[in-house]
Amino acid sequence: MKAISIQGARQHNLRNLSLSIPRNSLTVVTGLSGSGKSSLAFDTLFAEGQRRYIESLSTYARQFLEQMEKPDVDLVEGLSPAIAIEQKTTSGGARSTVGTITEIYDYLRLLYSSVGHPHCPECGREVTRQSSEAIVERILDIPEATRLSILAPVVRGRKGEYRKLYEQYIKEGFMRARTDGSVHLLEEPPGLDRQQSHNIEIVVDRLAVSEKHRQRIAISVKHALQIGDGLVIAALDGGEDLLFSEILACPDCGINIPILEPRSFSFNSRFGSCPKCRGIGHSLQVNLERLIANPSAPCAKLELTLEDRNLNSLFQTSVSALLTHLRVAPETPFDQAPEELNLALVNGISGKIRFNYEGVSYDSRFDGLTAWFLGKMDSTNSRGRKQQLREFMIEADCSACHGSRLRPESRAVKIGGLSISDYCRMPLKESLERFSRLSLSAREKLVADPVLKEVLERSRFLVTVGLDYLSLDRRAETLSAGEAQRVRLATQVGTRLQGVLYVLDEPSIGLHPRDTRRLISSLAELRNLGNTVVVVEHDEETIRAADYLIDLGPGAGSMGGDLIASGKVEDLEKCEASLTGAYLSGRKKSTVITRNKRGNGKFLEVLGAEHHNLKNIDVKFPLGKLISVTGVSGAGKSSLVDEVVYRALSRHMYKSLAEPGKFREMTGLDFIDKVIEIDQSPIGRTPRSNPATYCGVFTPVRELFSILPEAKLRGFKPGRFSFNVKGGRCETCGGEGQRRIEMNFLPDVYVHCEACAGSRYNRETLAVKYKGHSIADVLALTVEEAFELLESIPPIKAKLKALLDVGLGYISLGQSSTTLSGGEAQRVKLARELSRRSTGSTFYILDEPTTGLHFEDVRNLLNILHRLADLGNTVVIIEHNLDILRSSDWIIDLGPEGGDEGGYIVAEGAPDDVMRVAKSYTGRALKNK
Repeated sequence: MKAISIQGARQHNLRNLSLSIPRNSLTVVTGLSGSGKSSLAFDTLFAEGQRRYIESLSTYARQFLEQMEKPDVDLVEGLSPAIAIEQKTTSGGARSTVGTITEIYDYLRLLYSSVGHPHCPECGREVTRQSSEAIVERILDIPEATRLSILAPVVRGRKGEYRKLYEQYIKEGFMRARTDGSVHLLEEPPGLDRQQSHNIEIVVDRLAVSEKHRQRIAISVKHALQIGDGLVIAALDGGEDLLFSEILACPDCGINIPILEPRSFSFNSRFGSCPKCRGIGHSLQVNLERLIANPSAPCAKLELTLEDRNLNSLFQTSVSALLTHLRVAPETPFDQAPEELNLALVNGISGKIRFNYEGVSYDSRFDGLTAWFLGKMDSTNSRGRKQQLREFMIEADCSACHGSRLRPESRAVKIGGLSISDYCRMPLKESLERFSRLSLSAREKLVADPVLKEVLERSRFLVTVGLDYLSLDRRAETLSAGEAQRVRLATQVGTRLQGVLYVLDEPSIGLHPRDTRRLISSLAELRNLGNTVVVVEHDEETIRAADYLIDLGPGAGSMGGDLIASGKVEDLEKCEASLTGAYLSGRKKSTVITRNKRGNGKFLEVLGAEHHNLKNIDVKFPLGKLISVTGVSGAGKSSLVDEVVYRALSRHMYKSLAEPGKFREMTGLDFIDKVIEIDQSPIGRTPRSNPATYCGVFTPVRELFSILPEAKLRGFKPGRFSFNVKGGRCETCGGEGQRRIEMNFLPDVYVHCEACAGSRYNRETLAVKYKGHSIADVLALTVEEAFELLESIPPIKAKLKALLDVGLGYISLGQSSTTLSGGEAQRVKLARELSRRSTGSTFYILDEPTTGLHFEDVRNLLNILHRLADLGNTVVIIEHNLDILRSSDWIIDLGPEGGDEGGYIVAEGAPDDVMRVAKSYTGRALKNK
């Protein structure tokens, strides 16, 4: 079939939708937030593809089909195997990295095990291995030598068949150890036959090498290798001794190097992982800067910020003992004390030291404050206590492997002079360049070329989509949703599958306009391989690059779910009913410009910011304005706004323990009375959390139900209408409304509880109704529907109005927080802040609030942000959206590139000023807009 045909789709708010999607095309599904895009792309197309995949599996797998929710659709024809790449932060735990997700690291392991050059982890000397035949040939090729001796080196401290016997011969005088580490056989010892004894050391006349001499050398080498545990020395008269090895071992340090295999470089295997951190690469350790109240105080009079009698006692006695042991004067200010004291306090000290406690002296070990904190965290069941202790600890690189995760022998293997850890630490742009010009021998090239091809192709894709600043050892859990999605996309491009349906959710999020066209090229490449690519997207450039467009609407929630227009860009532009077409044709504009009307003339100024890749920059934030911080991915935006400004303000105002990024000085703090960060992290991590509970709507709703006549008659209190406590909830599912089915071969599947049919409540609680709606019915309403039902109740009306203002009228009050996208979660948080009273001197920070927003939604969001600024507040946005940037009062453009090449201020000022800066990518994009 030439198209995927969908007939009668009614999933969620889709209204009996029928349409066709051309195969082997790049199709963009667009429309207002909540218009049904995800319901069509993910909950219908992908879900049906997943069901059909399970149908092809074993009988065991197919038994779960009946429990999986079938998409509400009459017919889907022409469907290919489907892969979904959603807008969710990558999981996988602390062991998952960019390298492992993209499989680049797997290829690197294969590369290093095949053509890597082992080195001694102690002295750094290259270690090689050769067959006995090759050693003989090498000895015969030694130039300009008239005489040589073939010797077995002394092997101490290593396992070997001949070691004990060998040491005994030296002790008894049969052999004599030379100063160069070799031995001389004085006479035939017992246990060696005549041939062995005569050939342990032979002298060869290099001017008359015959076949007989060759045979004698071969025999000598063979027996020397046996006695020498795989090592043999060719000692030249008057020249340097040459050592050859049949095994991988360092002759100077006596260290054996295990046979190289791919698992030797795996931090998930005991054969490759660091023995100390077991492949994690980091560990928790005490942060003395947080723990010690006044670091400038004398060492003998330090006080702690954590009030704990046992800890204080341990700390005082330990500091006193360490000062004596390390010979540090007690009156020395702690911030001027030697680094040895810091390290000893944190990690302990080897051996025993002398303690004095209440007049009693004793010798004891000191394992460090980190051991005390970890022990307390392990021994308590209190989540609050664990969190309290955790706040005084930071993640630090493992002291043994320095964050590389690998054992010393694995780190000592090199290609092009660099270890696998060295390559993984580099920005992808640099590692790609190094691998591209790698110099290999002919034999190595034959083995390495197929592997290198995969490494280069996958690395190029990551660089192409604007992730050149990432490193392969970057932990997956630290990636943003947009970064994680593009990393997973790189994996799919690398597999080069054909005939697959790819469904993507806004792959352009987090991308600067400069990098968007690179992403489009990658999506086109995926299509050109023979795949069908369906993208839910709002970015104008991506929409214009699509082969086919599907526009849903006309509104959100119950007002959406209809097919408004489909076809080419021109078809949408001509469609009067298409809101998307109106913006594409220019009939409507989402830019809201009200600049030069705000600001109080004061500034928050950051001086000397040099956190991560920030290059010691001075930045001014004009207060009372709408400020956009922009720049290409990895330019330093989050480092500046989140990790320097927000943390410094939080510490100043709320005594937060979060450590700010490095800066010299910050002025203007007194002009701000509150700082609020509204990010895209989930509003809750369990299905029990939802917009109603988060925004505070659910409490007045429960109070409303408790005062209804039927509730009073039955004695129901507000707690009866909570699904988190016993009494009114369904006990079969514990108030969750669903059950989890563990799938060994796929992600876990959630199905409705059979007892309550997903309502969460028992029959008695559901019998109480307000205007014909039970408490479960109210939770099932969209925000828009709930507003119509409950607008007569002021406490509820204000909170629902805020959700409507941020464009979330389509989400359900009881919708699980785990199903909200990052952009939706952020707007729920924004709504909660809007429902509170503004002080007029609040510093708001938002990270890409346009994620998941249609042109019309962006316009509504801009009106809200301008409203906050009009009240005198300062609104700082990390953003790439050109409509937001064009409507800002002030722009701070960082760059010019990402990673090490970023961290500078490229341009700052009003949008018109930024457009005049020739080297600003943002300025160029604004000018084109």
